[in-house]
Amino acid sequence: MTERSRSSRRLILFSIIMTSFINPFLGAAINIALPSISEEFSLGAVGMSWVSMAFLLSSAVFLVPLGKLADIRGRKKIFFLGNIIIAASSILCALSLSGSMLILLRAMQGIGSAMVFGTGMAIITSVYPPKERGKAIGVTVTSVYIGLSLAPFLGGILTQYLGWRSIFYVTVPFELLVLWITWRYIKEEWADAKEEKFDLSGSIIYLLSMSAFMFGFSRLPETSAIVLVVVGLIGLFGFGVLEMKVKSPIFNLKLFASNRLFAFSNLAALINYATTFAITFLLSLYLQYILGLSPRDAGFILITQPVMMAIIASISGRLSDRYDPRILASAGMGIITGGLIMLTFLTEHSSITYLSAILAIVGFGFGMFSSPNTNAIMSSVERKYLGVASATVGTMRLTGQMMSMGIATLILQVFIGNNPISTQYAPEFMSSMRTTFIVFVILC
Repeated sequence: MTERSRSSRRLILFSIIMTSFINPFLGAAINIALPSISEEFSLGAVGMSWVSMAFLLSSAVFLVPLGKLADIRGRKKIFFLGNIIIAASSILCALSLSGSMLILLRAMQGIGSAMVFGTGMAIITSVYPPKERGKAIGVTVTSVYIGLSLAPFLGGILTQYLGWRSIFYVTVPFELLVLWITWRYIKEEWADAKEEKFDLSGSIIYLLSMSAFMFGFSRLPETSAIVLVVVGLIGLFGFGVLEMKVKSPIFNLKLFASNRLFAFSNLAALINYATTFAITFLLSLYLQYILGLSPRDAGFILITQPVMMAIIASISGRLSDRYDPRILASAGMGIITGGLIMLTFLTEHSSITYLSAILAIVGFGFGMFSSPNTNAIMSSVERKYLGVASATVGTMRLTGQMMSMGIATLILQVFIGNNPISTQYAPEFMSSMRTTFIVFVILC
């Protein structure tokens, strides 16, 4: 291996690490700023949750089509365009004049994120040999958790002293740096499926069906929401039938039928994210509305979980190159379940020490699960399917996150309705939070 190839790989890894840091930073920092956004735009509990969910919805529905498009047209091209969209939408989000405008722009930001996450892991898998792949994936996953680690604390400081809009502004220079590195130094396109055609009709059916299902799920128990969920499921079934017949499917369902490791590892990722993502959302509200902490102090406490994730993810990534990643991932899921059980016992009088210990446990489990599970998925497919595999990992993550937020929002709506969360509704909020964590334990 030449020194030039080593240098090239380092630059590629660095650019992906940067984007892997920025996207979760934006998502988690916004969670800590939601009360301030809600106050400025007079948003209720449901509207406030949509500031987060709009990003997740658009990311989830676009990931698979864009992952396949990247395999055909070139992963660098899609990666570069995705970063342009994220940078532009960040500036526009900071200039939002209403809650509706912010939610719409967050959806736009989600499309850019889908382009980035649909290509990042595929690019890493393309340039790193199997013996070094787990380490590279571990470093990338660690950067995600560093973004999550810094987000609550820095997001709280930015919100408290400069306002929530500053969260979007501070990410723009990093995006510009990634764009410059990608344009100047990364020459390969990695279009391993360039001989295939893009399945436009399948993509449209998938986009509409996933949108109907996920939007409907987030609006349950309304009658119209139930209709949307059913329509979405029927559409996804039709999409599956279509994809089994076309020559170049955007989502190769045969991977699930013929590759048990790929199938079960993706299912595990879906369950994992569905039971953990809303933890930060709920605890951010708990710390600020129930315990009366400032955004800065709440962020400082919430930093515990992602810090532990960042430490363990890098270690577990290296271990997955030497030991069976399925064993490591299973151990991580067991630890997460224990942490969720402990969260069900939170009260209005729980100590910060108790909460911090729980967050550390959940973070340890998540770090133990994520890197080995991702390594198992990406190493189980052929090169021409790497974009689809990367997009599938992202889809499981985002669909799980959307389901997590959907479950939390549904239970909040049952207990509180569309009333703003305040000390007046503290008992109802505590009941909704406890119920949500019980549901998450059952799902694990």
